[in-house]
Amino acid sequence: MPAIVGVAQVITLGNSSVFHIGDVYKIMPFATAKTFSGAGSFNTGDQVDVNNRLSSTNTSDPDVIDQNNFLNM
Repeated sequence: MPAIVGVAQVITLGNSSVFHIGDVYKIMPFATAKTFSGAGSFNTGDQVDVNNRLSSTNTSDPDVIDQNNFLNM
């Protein structure tokens, strides 16, 4: 279904960002990354209250190879 889009203001985009408005056939990443972070690390907003007692982040990766983006050109 076609989209009717008004004004869009983009302040900044990162290196691997996707900015999408309206209909799209295919969106594919050109870069991948693995991020490890503790509990409550990516919470955003006003007055966020996170209570983490004993918390640890497991960074073990026994399979070594993750999904790639080889065919995304």
